[in-house]
Amino acid sequence: MSNGSELFLIFVRPLNGLGLDYMVTGSVASMAYGTPRVTLDIDLVLELAADQAERLPVAFPSEDFYCPPTDAIQEELRRPARGQFNVIHVATGFKADFYPVGDDPFLRWGLTHRRQVEIGGETAAIAPPEYVIVKKLEYFREGGSEKHLRDIRDMFDVSADAIDRAGVEAFVEERDLQSAWGQVWKRSG
Repeated sequence: MSNGSELFLIFVRPLNGLGLDYMVTGSVASMAYGTPRVTLDIDLVLELAADQAERLPVAFPSEDFYCPPTDAIQEELRRPARGQFNVIHVATGFKADFYPVGDDPFLRWGLTHRRQVEIGGETAAIAPPEYVIVKKLEYFREGGSEKHLRDIRDMFDVSADAIDRAGVEAFVEERDLQSAWGQVWKRSG
Protein backbone atom coordinates (compact mmCIF):
# COMPACT_ATOMS: atom_id res chain seq x y z
CA MET A 1 0.00 0.00 0.00
CA SER A 2 2.97 2.33 0.30
CA ASN A 3 2.82 3.61 -3.30
CA GLY A 4 -0.79 4.72 -2.93
CA SER A 5 -0.68 5.59 0.74
CA GLU A 6 -0.53 9.34 0.06
CA LEU A 7 -3.80 9.08 -1.87
CA PHE A 8 -5.46 7.27 1.02
CA LEU A 9 -4.10 9.77 3.50
CA ILE A 10 -5.71 12.64 1.56
CA PHE A 11 -8.95 11.45 3.18
CA VAL A 12 -7.70 9.85 6.40
CA ARG A 13 -5.80 12.90 7.70
CA PRO A 14 -8.84 15.23 7.73
CA LEU A 15 -10.97 12.59 9.46
CA ASN A 16 -8.27 12.09 12.08
CA GLY A 17 -8.00 15.87 12.44
CA LEU A 18 -11.72 16.08 13.20
CA GLY A 19 -11.48 13.18 15.66
CA LEU A 20 -14.29 11.33 13.86
CA ASP A 21 -15.07 7.66 14.25
CA TYR A 22 -14.44 6.01 10.88
CA MET A 23 -12.96 2.91 9.35
CA VAL A 24 -11.36 2.22 6.00
CA THR A 25 -13.02 -0.73 4.30
CA GLY A 26 -13.33 -2.17 0.79
CA SER A 27 -10.31 -2.83 -1.39
CA VAL A 28 -7.99 -0.59 0.63
CA ALA A 29 -8.76 -2.60 3.77
CA SER A 30 -8.38 -5.90 1.91
CA MET A 31 -4.92 -4.72 0.78
CA ALA A 32 -4.00 -4.06 4.41
CA TYR A 33 -4.65 -7.76 5.13
CA GLY A 34 -3.81 -9.15 1.69
CA THR A 35 -1.91 -8.02 -1.39
CA PRO A 36 -1.82 -4.69 -3.23
CA ARG A 37 -3.95 -4.10 -6.31
CA VAL A 38 -5.20 -1.13 -8.25
CA THR A 39 -8.15 0.74 -6.84
CA LEU A 40 -9.78 3.97 -7.91
CA ASP A 41 -11.27 4.95 -4.57
CA ILE A 42 -11.29 4.49 -0.84
CA ASP A 43 -14.37 3.28 1.06
CA LEU A 44 -14.97 4.77 4.49
CA VAL A 45 -17.62 3.93 7.07
CA LEU A 46 -18.34 7.04 9.11
CA GLU A 47 -20.07 7.75 12.42
CA LEU A 48 -21.40 11.29 12.27
CA ALA A 49 -24.65 12.86 13.45
CA ALA A 50 -26.64 14.77 10.81
CA ASP A 51 -26.34 17.97 12.84
CA GLN A 52 -22.54 17.69 12.52
CA ALA A 53 -22.52 17.43 8.71
CA GLU A 54 -21.07 20.92 8.31
CA ARG A 55 -17.77 19.58 9.70
CA LEU A 56 -17.05 17.70 6.47
CA PRO A 57 -16.87 20.68 4.07
CA VAL A 58 -14.49 22.29 6.56
CA ALA A 59 -12.30 19.16 6.56
CA PHE A 60 -12.55 18.83 2.78
CA PRO A 61 -12.46 22.47 1.55
CA SER A 62 -13.80 23.38 -1.90
CA GLU A 63 -10.44 24.60 -3.20
CA ASP A 64 -9.10 21.03 -2.91
CA PHE A 65 -12.18 18.78 -2.87
CA TYR A 66 -15.61 18.34 -4.26
CA CYS A 67 -17.75 17.79 -1.17
CA PRO A 68 -21.53 17.56 -1.45
CA PRO A 69 -23.63 20.37 0.00
CA THR A 70 -24.25 20.07 3.73
CA ASP A 71 -27.98 19.38 3.25
CA ALA A 72 -27.18 16.45 0.93
CA ILE A 73 -24.73 15.02 3.47
CA GLN A 74 -27.33 15.46 6.22
CA GLU A 75 -29.90 13.57 4.17
CA GLU A 76 -27.51 10.62 3.76
CA LEU A 77 -26.52 10.70 7.44
CA ARG A 78 -30.19 10.46 8.44
CA ARG A 79 -30.79 7.28 6.44
CA PRO A 80 -31.19 4.28 8.75
CA ALA A 81 -29.31 2.11 6.22
CA ARG A 82 -27.51 2.35 2.87
CA GLY A 83 -26.63 6.02 3.11
CA GLN A 84 -23.75 7.04 0.86
CA PHE A 85 -22.00 10.13 -0.50
CA ASN A 86 -18.71 10.89 -2.27
CA VAL A 87 -15.90 13.34 -1.73
CA ILE A 88 -13.42 13.83 -4.60
CA HIS A 89 -9.91 15.21 -4.41
CA VAL A 90 -9.81 17.69 -7.31
CA ALA A 91 -6.08 17.54 -8.12
CA THR A 92 -5.91 13.74 -8.38
CA GLY A 93 -9.51 12.73 -9.09
CA PHE A 94 -9.21 10.20 -6.26
CA LYS A 95 -12.60 9.54 -4.67
CA ALA A 96 -13.79 8.57 -1.22
CA ASP A 97 -17.10 6.74 -0.88
CA PHE A 98 -18.54 7.50 2.57
CA TYR A 99 -21.05 5.11 4.16
CA PRO A 100 -22.75 6.42 7.32
CA VAL A 101 -23.22 3.81 10.04
CA GLY A 102 -26.93 4.56 10.45
CA ASP A 103 -28.81 1.77 12.22
CA ASP A 104 -26.93 -1.07 10.53
CA PRO A 105 -25.72 -3.43 13.29
CA PHE A 106 -23.05 -4.98 11.05
CA LEU A 107 -21.53 -1.58 10.22
CA ARG A 108 -21.62 -0.78 13.93
CA TRP A 109 -19.91 -4.11 14.73
CA GLY A 110 -17.17 -3.33 12.22
CA LEU A 111 -16.64 0.16 13.60
CA THR A 112 -16.47 -1.19 17.15
CA HIS A 113 -13.86 -3.80 16.15
CA ARG A 114 -11.74 -1.67 13.80
CA ARG A 115 -7.97 -1.84 14.04
CA GLN A 116 -5.45 0.96 14.11
CA VAL A 117 -2.60 0.71 11.60
CA GLU A 118 0.23 3.00 10.62
CA ILE A 119 0.20 4.21 7.01
CA GLY A 120 2.73 6.75 5.84
CA GLY A 121 3.29 8.07 9.36
CA GLU A 122 -0.43 8.48 10.04
CA THR A 123 -2.68 6.24 12.10
CA ALA A 124 -5.63 4.90 10.14
CA ALA A 125 -8.63 2.97 11.42
CA ILE A 126 -9.09 -0.16 9.29
CA ALA A 127 -12.14 -2.42 9.30
CA PRO A 128 -11.55 -5.82 10.92
CA PRO A 129 -10.75 -8.54 8.37
CA GLU A 130 -13.94 -10.46 9.17
CA TYR A 131 -16.02 -7.41 8.23
CA VAL A 132 -14.08 -6.91 4.99
CA ILE A 133 -14.53 -10.56 4.02
CA VAL A 134 -18.27 -10.58 4.70
CA LYS A 135 -18.82 -7.33 2.77
CA LYS A 136 -16.79 -8.67 -0.16
CA LEU A 137 -18.96 -11.82 -0.13
CA GLU A 138 -22.05 -9.59 -0.28
CA TYR A 139 -20.59 -7.60 -3.17
CA PHE A 140 -19.75 -10.84 -4.99
CA ARG A 141 -23.31 -12.06 -4.47
CA GLU A 142 -24.68 -8.77 -5.83
CA GLY A 143 -22.39 -8.33 -8.82
CA GLY A 144 -20.44 -11.53 -9.40
CA SER A 145 -17.05 -9.82 -9.66
CA GLU A 146 -14.18 -12.26 -9.16
CA LYS A 147 -12.00 -9.50 -7.69
CA HIS A 148 -13.86 -9.86 -4.39
CA LEU A 149 -13.10 -13.58 -4.19
CA ARG A 150 -9.44 -12.92 -5.09
CA ASP A 151 -9.23 -10.29 -2.36
CA ILE A 152 -10.61 -12.76 0.19
CA ARG A 153 -8.19 -15.50 -0.88
CA ASP A 154 -5.28 -13.04 -0.68
CA MET A 155 -6.36 -12.01 2.80
CA PHE A 156 -6.28 -15.63 3.95
CA ASP A 157 -2.93 -16.21 2.20
CA VAL A 158 -1.30 -13.22 3.91
CA SER A 159 -3.16 -12.79 7.21
CA ALA A 160 -4.84 -16.08 8.10
CA ASP A 161 -3.62 -15.82 11.71
CA ALA A 162 -5.35 -12.43 12.10
CA ILE A 163 -8.73 -13.67 10.82
CA ASP A 164 -11.35 -15.28 13.04
CA ARG A 165 -12.59 -17.85 10.54
CA ALA A 166 -15.32 -19.13 12.89
CA GLY A 167 -16.51 -15.54 13.26
CA VAL A 168 -16.60 -15.13 9.47
CA GLU A 169 -18.57 -18.38 9.14
CA ALA A 170 -21.09 -17.21 11.75
CA PHE A 171 -21.67 -14.00 9.75
CA VAL A 172 -21.86 -16.05 6.54
CA GLU A 173 -24.64 -18.13 8.07
CA GLU A 174 -26.43 -15.12 9.53
CA ARG A 175 -26.31 -13.19 6.25
CA ASP A 176 -27.09 -16.18 3.99
CA LEU A 177 -23.76 -16.03 2.17
CA GLN A 178 -23.00 -19.75 2.07
CA SER A 179 -23.01 -19.95 -1.73
CA ALA A 180 -20.57 -17.05 -2.13
CA TRP A 181 -18.39 -18.42 0.71
CA GLY A 182 -18.26 -21.78 -1.06
CA GLN A 183 -17.06 -20.03 -4.23
CA VAL A 184 -14.04 -18.65 -2.38
CA TRP A 185 -12.80 -22.14 -1.59
CA LYS A 186 -14.10 -23.89 -4.69
CA ARG A 187 -12.10 -21.63 -6.97
CA SER A 188 -9.02 -21.44 -4.78
CA GLY A 189 -8.50 -25.14 -5.45
